[in-house]
Amino acid sequence: MEPDTKNGAPYRQLMEKDRPRPASQKVVVDDLDAIVATLPPYVQVQLRRQEDLSELLEVVLDLGRLPETRFPDRDVALNTREVTEEDLQYVVERIGHFGDDNRAGIPRTLHRMSAIRNRSGKIVGITCRVGRAVFGTVKVIEDMVLSGKNILLLGRPGVGKTTMLREVARILSEAGKRVIVVDTSNEIAGDGDIPHPAIGKARRMQVATPSLQHAVMIEAVENHMPQVIVIDEMGTELEAAAARTIAERGVQLIATAHGNTLENLVLNPTLSDLLGGVQTATLSDEEARRRGTQKTVLERKAPPTFDVVVEIQSWERVALHANVAQTVDTLLRGYLVVAETRFLDVEGRVHKAAGEPLVLVHSVEPQITFLPFRGRRYSDRREPDSAPAAYAQAPSAQVEAAPMAVAPPTRLYLFGVGRDKLLQGVQQTGSAVGIVADLEEADVILTTKAHYRRRGEALRKAEAEGKAIYVLRKNTPVHIHQFLRSLGREHRGNSISNALEEAEEAANKVMAGEPSVQLSPQASFIRRLQHHLADRYNLASTSQGHDPHRRVIIYRPE
Repeated sequence: MEPDTKNGAPYRQLMEKDRPRPASQKVVVDDLDAIVATLPPYVQVQLRRQEDLSELLEVVLDLGRLPETRFPDRDVALNTREVTEEDLQYVVERIGHFGDDNRAGIPRTLHRMSAIRNRSGKIVGITCRVGRAVFGTVKVIEDMVLSGKNILLLGRPGVGKTTMLREVARILSEAGKRVIVVDTSNEIAGDGDIPHPAIGKARRMQVATPSLQHAVMIEAVENHMPQVIVIDEMGTELEAAAARTIAERGVQLIATAHGNTLENLVLNPTLSDLLGGVQTATLSDEEARRRGTQKTVLERKAPPTFDVVVEIQSWERVALHANVAQTVDTLLRGYLVVAETRFLDVEGRVHKAAGEPLVLVHSVEPQITFLPFRGRRYSDRREPDSAPAAYAQAPSAQVEAAPMAVAPPTRLYLFGVGRDKLLQGVQQTGSAVGIVADLEEADVILTTKAHYRRRGEALRKAEAEGKAIYVLRKNTPVHIHQFLRSLGREHRGNSISNALEEAEEAANKVMAGEPSVQLSPQASFIRRLQHHLADRYNLASTSQGHDPHRRVIIYRPE
């Protein structure tokens, strides 16, 4: 069904070059009337009553169920009448032909219809998805797009990958580049033989069936001399191989793939080749000791196809990895990855900032960090439970717990501790930690009793620099969980830095002649640090009271 001429008018007006428009302004074109007109009449009536119709995402029609509309923040069931076969046929008659991927569209629009069939091929459900041309979405990464680098856009379904890809094609084509869009499901340039104006001067090659997308990619390069190829939803090994071939021929490649982060793609066996692929390598004994890892490790096996990976968080905010090779190498070694964060403010200005350290588990629990402990080590032994007789009757002050301040994730340097076991423990305990590659950046060196006894070079250096070293009895999940649980326990009272400063002041007072000094109540993990600080001053210490008012007493040994 061809839409009325007036339905296409807004697109032509928006694409006119002589129409001035501020660079920061986003213009959204969706032509909702075209998709609403394909729905059964009783659904149209109910749908037009929605106050936020302009925010509509999808309309779902399933046989024998109520029609459902989906908005960004809510789902709404329409009417009290269930969808019938006649309702589904009404929609089918008003849209284009369903392809092998069970997708169809409305000519000259960006809307998409997806069918659900039963085992005999009969349509029993239809998802009507609103397609929008949003001008200005690519501004946040426009410098990268115009740099000529190969760019991969990542994001969950519905976050706006295809919308941004469409805008990329328009900007590059209007910049004088020869751009070809490989449009598998007609989602980028719309249904019908005439491409949607949202892709600018870019040319569109349609794909007869999704299984032939990789062949059309190669055909585009061989037959049409493009400078840029734009592809949506790469998901097979053949497409990954075709992308590598295109990149090796000097053609700029811009594509999308499903996945929230670059790390998701590295772990995807089908698409990891887009980032260079992953292989197992065996290290020498000396190299394994130097890295503090096992002899069998994962390494990147080839240069990545894409130079830049953009993790789309929203239309206004992205996380950008400008050096994919370096990022993948860092991830495979189990180290911390920092992405560049970019976002648009309300006035359309682009802001760039170094990303936060990658937290292995995003936890809503408070996060804590460690301070260097002047080379002293502490182990997972139990804290002393009883005080000497001289202090057994000392009163326990009832101090009201102060709110705990949220601190950055704990930065761990692993020496002889299995990364996979630590990750498993983090997922189970909800601790917020990051793994760093540089000993200088670590808050805590985590090692085992066996490795600590051998005193490797890294441990000797850490002790000389005053780094805190936590010694596990064994490299087992049980002992790792004990360590991580100590990080996630509720912290009340002062911060760790203040608690250690208080303990150091108390030790100086005892050294100056006071018989004993009672510290503020702290969590068990902080009390353990305070005990070791007392040991450094060759003083005695014990804990007294019950949680949450248990505290450390520092005194002169008899």
